Amino acid sequence: MSDPVDPRPYSKLRVLSVSNQKGGVGKTTTTINLGTALAAVGERVLIVDLDPQGNASTGLGVPRGQRKTTVYDVIVGGAAIAGAAVPTALPGLELITSDPDLSGVELELAQAPGRSFRLRDALRPLRDATEPGGYTYVLIDCPPSLNLLTVNAMAAADAVLVPLQCEFFALEGLTQLMRTVDLVRGNLNPRLEIQGVVLTMYDRRNSLSDQVAQDVRSHFGDKVYETMIPRNVRVSEAPSFGKPVLVYDLKCAGSQAYLKLAREVVGRERARRAQAA
Repeated sequence: MSDPVDPRPYSKLRVLSVSNQKGGVGKTTTTINLGTALAAVGERVLIVDLDPQGNASTGLGVPRGQRKTTVYDVIVGGAAIAGAAVPTALPGLELITSDPDLSGVELELAQAPGRSFRLRDALRPLRDATEPGGYTYVLIDCPPSLNLLTVNAMAAADAVLVPLQCEFFALEGLTQLMRTVDLVRGNLNPRLEIQGVVLTMYDRRNSLSDQVAQDVRSHFGDKVYETMIPRNVRVSEAPSFGKPVLVYDLKCAGSQAYLKLAREVVGRERARRAQAA
């Protein structure tokens, strides 16, 4: 991890790495639906599917046969972001797809110079863009492991957004992720911060969910979003139809929670910018 740190200040674009090394915590679901909700409230959003499983691509309605220029081509082949981004069913939301070829990146780039900065360098034209109408958010859906792809995401990001399932071992599962964030901050990206923790799969009927939520809030304080994403059948069903839940069923509890989360994200970002000004 000895590659140079990008010295330039970040632009109006906000890049968020959606990360948790545990699977099944709602990471991809959060990426898809938060991105959709941000677009619904007027932001211009790019989702980068950085998971070889390609679930974000499937969940946004892009079948494997239609994934022409993928994030693998961007990271390994040097394809331009502008040429790789594809539209989704929702105006204001675009996607860079993934496929299983991405699983070989660690070996293919083992000796490559700047291997930890491939995604950061690919996103640089988006940060440098001065014309109006550009992306305001990039959400990177990371794989459920701490590998070169996750390091690339964190090296490229302004902040990490952590989905955390309301289960017994929730806090224990964060230890390795926080160590990785500290390592990336110390060696690759000194600006990296924890943007927020999103409590997912919350069940108000289960006292354990309340206990976990209290424990997480006592540990992370105001880093934890007020919005909690409930367990909701419609949220679980939507990916099988290739749709975000906001498109599948706007009125369900899950959709309303993601809209509330998007407003909270935007509000935090506006407060951060005002404080920095």
